[in-house]
Amino acid sequence: MTTALLEIIDLGDGEIVLQRADEEGSEPLVSIQFSDETSAYLMENNLEVAKAMIQAGIQTAARLAELNNLEIDAEATGATGGRTVH
Repeated sequence: MTTALLEIIDLGDGEIVLQRADEEGSEPLVSIQFSDETSAYLMENNLEVAKAMIQAGIQTAARLAELNNLEIDAEATGATGGRTVH
């Protein structure tokens, strides 16, 4: 994916989306919706929790991309090794 300016928007109906800032009307990249029970538990901190969830997802995707590149490099050099998921 190319580098783009992203924005997190609270749509006001309980849905929070991550979208490209420069593309009005495009489909969101990520959509998070909390149940009424969860919203009550979060005490109106839905946006902060959604931001943390999105940040964790982006960091995880970056780490997985790095691992994938390392695995491709290892295959190219003939090194072998497994990946352990906990």
